[in-house]
Amino acid sequence: MGRLFGTDGVRGLANAELTPELAVAVAVSAAHVLAPEPDESTGRRPVAVVGRDPRASGDMLEAAVVAGLCSAGTDVLRVGVLPTPAVAHLVAETGAAFGVVLSASHNPMPDNGIKLFAAGGQKLPDDVEDAIERLVAAPDGWRRPRGGAIGRAVDHAAGADRYLEHLLGALPHRLDGLRLVVDCANGAASAVSPEAYRRAGAEVIAIHAEPDGLNINADCGSTHLGSLIAAVAEHGADLGIAHDGDADRCLAVTADGTAVDGDQIMGILALAMRESGALTDDVLVVTVMSNLGLHLAMREHGIEVATTAVGDRYVLELLRSRGLALGGEQSGHVVLPQHATTGDGTLTALQLMARMAATGASLAELAAVVRPLPQVLLNVRVADKAAAADTGVQDSVASAERELGDSGRVLLRPSGTEPLIRVMVEAATQPQAAETAEKIAAAVRAASPI
Repeated sequence: MGRLFGTDGVRGLANAELTPELAVAVAVSAAHVLAPEPDESTGRRPVAVVGRDPRASGDMLEAAVVAGLCSAGTDVLRVGVLPTPAVAHLVAETGAAFGVVLSASHNPMPDNGIKLFAAGGQKLPDDVEDAIERLVAAPDGWRRPRGGAIGRAVDHAAGADRYLEHLLGALPHRLDGLRLVVDCANGAASAVSPEAYRRAGAEVIAIHAEPDGLNINADCGSTHLGSLIAAVAEHGADLGIAHDGDADRCLAVTADGTAVDGDQIMGILALAMRESGALTDDVLVVTVMSNLGLHLAMREHGIEVATTAVGDRYVLELLRSRGLALGGEQSGHVVLPQHATTGDGTLTALQLMARMAATGASLAELAAVVRPLPQVLLNVRVADKAAAADTGVQDSVASAERELGDSGRVLLRPSGTEPLIRVMVEAATQPQAAETAEKIAAAVRAASPI
């Protein structure tokens, strides 16, 4: 068996790869690793916060996780359908030992996942995930409390309101006068994000905000911007905001329908934070996926760009180790450690719109600071992700890099959550980027045909 944990928790096809049995095992093992031993003298048990997105398999997997936690002597605060960053916040606010989120983020509805947060709402380092994984493989090591030592589960009805108060407490400028369309991806943000924007003063039109368990991420949200672009035009909005299924990311659309990605959002926020003195050491943390255009723009404005591997957990690690204030990914995961322990799409959107309101500038004007190089990203489905190391694939990449020289770059990496190899090419022109990416993708397909 390969590593259980990917770049963002455990993820797979619900009831096939991610079964209730596996969910129980992960929950019990997480309780053993992340929770302190129950205090037998006082009868006090550790507490875990459990939330989920609205996909159909969430009820089943939540029940399994809650059962596993209680069987390990951990009490459970069920917060229901809430964004992943809301659960992280509530772990910290309630003083819980850890948190669990049932979500597969932007993945299609049939998938689901288990994300874990340590005390304080922090993501887990690799060695802690490894310890949990070892226990999943060796359940004989589980403790099995009896009688009153068994955990109990209660609903935490105030979770959404507590999260909203937190978001609005971080708002640097009200949004009065702004009209926006928000695409909630029929996901976990469907209730709280539109409410946050309304309370902040904006006029809000919410679309794809009626989850039925089956429609999460279905031709909507941050991976499908078409309907948001159309709605922004229809309503004459100042901008559009797009979330993914668990609302830990945010992309935007200008009034004229131009997409604004995470790189541009980070560029806008970096300049705003440097202006206010909040950008620690004038450093922005990004992953290797960020466009060269962001690097060039930040260099022009005297801001250092520090680079990590793909995954907001690695951005978080560098932010924490250096005490930095802003980082994220091109995909729209933006981390503001002063206010959150993980990427938070609603928090990001509020900060972005506050900059618009404070300056009076349009989103298009603000986003113009970052001029992205033409970039093509191809997701190549493969039978074996090890094909990324195939000699023919590596030769294709080397040839492309020689042709691009200093005017572009190539990035090839296996997905951490899906059977895909991602081929990213930046070049001086869009046709050159597309042609180069397709050559490499062809080599990948040849190395691992489906």
